[in-house]
Amino acid sequence: MLEGKQKEILDMLNEIRPEFDFVTSSNFIEDGLLDSFDIITLISMLEEKYQKKIDGMDTVPENFFSIEDIIRVVEKSEGRN
Repeated sequence: MLEGKQKEILDMLNEIRPEFDFVTSSNFIEDGLLDSFDIITLISMLEEKYQKKIDGMDTVPENFFSIEDIIRVVEKSEGRN
């Protein structure tokens, strides 16, 4: 069962792409669950939710392969508002 940030991010992903199962995927990009527009949308949602600025250098696809990768990006941005 997902908790905390994992659940919040899963909810965001499901809002962007409700037709996909993000829980069973180990690579959202490779599995075709997210495209570049989806990543930009997700970044906007993350910045609004967590009141953090995600660095443009962190907006590479490999940072959005999984919920854990996305959490790392958010946590890396903890000091940026």
